[in-house]
Amino acid sequence: MGPKQKGPQMGELFRQPLLELINGRHPLAQLAELIDWSVFEREWAPLFPSGRGRPATPPRLVAGLLYLQHTFACSDEALIWTWVENPYWQHFCGETYFQHEPPIDPSSLSRWRKRIGEEGVEWLLTATIEAARKAQVIKASSLEKVIVDTTVMEKAIAYPTDSRLLERGRQHLVKLADRLGIKLRQNYNRQAPRLAGQVGRYAHAKQYQRMRSALKKLRTVVGRVWRDIERQRENMAPEFAPRVDSILTRVRRLLDQKPKDKNKLYSLHAPEVECIAKGKARQPYEFGVKVTVATTHREGLVVGMRSLPGNPFDGHTLAEAIEQVTILNDQKPKAVFVDKGYQGAEVPGVQVWRNGMRRGVTRRLKQDIKRRSAVEPMIGHMKNEGLLRRNWLRGSLGDALHAVLCGAGHNLRMILRKLRLLRARILVLLLALSERQGRSNAHFTLAGFTPE
Repeated sequence: MGPKQKGPQMGELFRQPLLELINGRHPLAQLAELIDWSVFEREWAPLFPSGRGRPATPPRLVAGLLYLQHTFACSDEALIWTWVENPYWQHFCGETYFQHEPPIDPSSLSRWRKRIGEEGVEWLLTATIEAARKAQVIKASSLEKVIVDTTVMEKAIAYPTDSRLLERGRQHLVKLADRLGIKLRQNYNRQAPRLAGQVGRYAHAKQYQRMRSALKKLRTVVGRVWRDIERQRENMAPEFAPRVDSILTRVRRLLDQKPKDKNKLYSLHAPEVECIAKGKARQPYEFGVKVTVATTHREGLVVGMRSLPGNPFDGHTLAEAIEQVTILNDQKPKAVFVDKGYQGAEVPGVQVWRNGMRRGVTRRLKQDIKRRSAVEPMIGHMKNEGLLRRNWLRGSLGDALHAVLCGAGHNLRMILRKLRLLRARILVLLLALSERQGRSNAHFTLAGFTPE
């Protein structure tokens, strides 16, 4: 059933509206006026095909909650309970009166993200770009020049080591056997954790021969448990077959993979995680997914953001990034500035400028190319002030949704910063005018005149 429309109800005659409780000049209240909320009611309408049952949550409430979550870097639970305490957050989400109870359960956000999908969250990013235009954060000509770069969005996994992965695989197998009522010959609940601990201690002591011997014993133990369950697969109920196949396949990958193999498994609960090397001295390897970021050349507003599963070469992702920027903004950029990682990348109809290029580079272009590094602090802000540093959403779909939402949160923080700065300038101007008025009144009093 479609979302319910809120209106005046019985019992609200003596309640004070939120507009009378909050300051209308607050940046968050001004931001709520800049966003076109009707976009979500129009574009998310196909998500409610049925006309029966309980009315769905209003689209503005869901869009406002997702905006607030990625603007202020909150978890699902912290977001909902802060919403109950903050009248400005409730006004931003379209409430008329102050609410004392949570609007939805925190788990509903997970279902809403899946329902919206990647195309739905891109509308959230598009609405922030339009709001930035209204707030004069960017100009219409700002979309002609963009900066494109890639970064790594790490997944919520522990650092993968062979001993830890094998022990986790054995634990999954033992839990699966208990759930299905399978009697194992031996579960190695005492021996396997001790072997995993020995591997780490031997590696710390640089006793690599002993480390390899303990790791080989641990792999043998896990293989025995795996074969014990594999032999009894025929006696299992058919409804458990997908779950059993998934666990057995992943543990088999752990047992077969070698140190220098490609497409290794780094996490049992997140098999889509990849090992990405970005050349950082402090962190040689990052485990997650590569993300492409497109920002305006001058202001640093995010105009495109997308996850890139499979760890592709940066130069092969430029065309997809430009395509997304064109779709979201209804305007194709004329010039794109990239780093040396995009060697040989070309996009029809777009001039690509790369660090180190000298042929045909004027003095102004040299300055523009030098400013390409301005995208790096924007990525840093999204990781430190937003939620880009660690992704807690599940699967490849979670990676795609989280990347776009982090870009939308960054844009809203920029708009709020502009509104706060504008408010501070107005206050300074009013103080200066009041001081000037006070000095003029004092001058009239000393001269023998009394101002009305």
